[in-house]
Amino acid sequence: MIPKRYLVVTATFLLSVLLYVDRICISTAKGQITQELHLTDTHFGWVMSAFAIGYALFQTPSGMLADKIGGRRILASIVTIWSIFTGLSALAWNYTSLLVIRFLFGVGEAGAFPGMARAVYSWIPTKERGLVKGINFSGSRLGAAFALPVLAVAIDSLGWKQTFFILMVIGCVWSVAWWFFFRDEPSEHPTISKEELAYIQANRQAGANSGPAGKMPIGLMLRSPGLWLMMTQYLFANFTTFFCLTWLYPHVKKAYNLNSADAGFYSMIPLLCGAAGNVISGWLVDRIYASGRPALSRKLPAIFGFCLTALGMVMSVQQNSVGPAIFWLSVAVFGVDMILSPSWSFCIDIGGKHAGQVSGTMNMAGNIGSAIIGPIFPALVIWTGSTDVFFYLIAGFSLAAAGCWLLADSTKKIAEIPA
Repeated sequence: MIPKRYLVVTATFLLSVLLYVDRICISTAKGQITQELHLTDTHFGWVMSAFAIGYALFQTPSGMLADKIGGRRILASIVTIWSIFTGLSALAWNYTSLLVIRFLFGVGEAGAFPGMARAVYSWIPTKERGLVKGINFSGSRLGAAFALPVLAVAIDSLGWKQTFFILMVIGCVWSVAWWFFFRDEPSEHPTISKEELAYIQANRQAGANSGPAGKMPIGLMLRSPGLWLMMTQYLFANFTTFFCLTWLYPHVKKAYNLNSADAGFYSMIPLLCGAAGNVISGWLVDRIYASGRPALSRKLPAIFGFCLTALGMVMSVQQNSVGPAIFWLSVAVFGVDMILSPSWSFCIDIGGKHAGQVSGTMNMAGNIGSAIIGPIFPALVIWTGSTDVFFYLIAGFSLAAAGCWLLADSTKKIAEIPA
C-alpha cells in the first residue's frame, strides 16, 4: 500500500503545477490579450503586478486562516475561488476590468502555499521536510515550463478565452478530489495504516500532536529577526522568479525574433532547471539535516543558490545569441529555486503550529518584489534602451540575499521570543 503521506505530497505537487499553469497562462496569451483589449506593455506590466499585489496582501491572512481551519478546507476553497477568476479573466472587456479580475485572482491564489505548509507540518516528518518542499516547488516550475509551449499551441488553436475556461474546470476538479481525500490530521484519515500513523506522529515536529493552533499576535511574530531576514531574501529572490514567470517569454520572443513555439521552448528550459534546483536543494537540505546540523541545512543550499543566480544573471547579458543566453539564465533560475525548500522549511521550523501564518508572511514580502518587477522591467528597458541594467541589478540583490542567510538561524523559534 502506498503511504498516505506520499499521496499528500503527490496532491500538493499537482496543485503546485496547476497554480503556475494558471498563473503563467496570461503571459503566454499576452499577444492576443493586448491586441484585443488595446493594451501597451506598460498596461500589461500593471496587469501582472495587480495579481502580485492581491497575492501579496492576502498571504498573512490566508496563512492565519490555514492555521485556524486546516489545509483541507483552505485549499479546497481557495483553488475553487482562483479557478473561477481564471475563467472570469476571459470575460474582461477592457484594461480596468482585467486589472480587477487579476487582482482578485491573486487574492484567490494567496492561500495555496501557506495551506500546503500547514499540511506539511501535520503530515510530514521533519527529516523528510526539505525534499517534500523541494518536490512541491518543482511542480510550480514544471507547470510553468510545460505551460509555455503547450498553452502557446492551445491559445493559437482555441483562443485565449476558451483556454482559460478549460483551466477553470481543471481547478474545480482538483478541489473536489482534495476535499474527499485529505484530512487535516493523519489520525483522522480513514485508510491510513497504524504503522504509518505511528511513524508520522513519532517523527514530525514537536507540538504537531497538541491540537489546533492558537493565536499568534502579529507583533510577536514580527519581533523575530529570522522572519525579517527570510522576508528580505525572499523579496530579492522573487525579482528573478517573477521575471521568469511573466516577462521571460515575451522578452525571449522579442529579443531573438522567435515564433511562439520556439519562444515557448526556449523559455521552458530555465524553468525545468528551476524544477531540478528545487529537488536537488530539498535533497541537500535533508542530507545536511540528517548529519546533525539543522541550521546549516537551511543556510548552505540557499547561499550557494543565490551565488549561482548572481553569476547566471551577469553572464547572460554577455551573450549574443539565444542558446548561450538561455544557458546562463538557466543557471540563474536553478540557483534561485535552490532557496525555496530551505526558505519554507525555515519558516515551518520557526513557526511550528503557526507555519501557515509565518510562511505566508514571508511569501507576502516576496510578492511585493513580484509586484515591483511587473511594471519596472518594461520601464527600465524604455529608460535605458537595454535589459542589461535589470540583470545587473538582480545579480546585486542576489548577493545581498545570500548575506541575509549568513545571519539567519532556524533554531530560534518564534514561540521562544518573550512576549
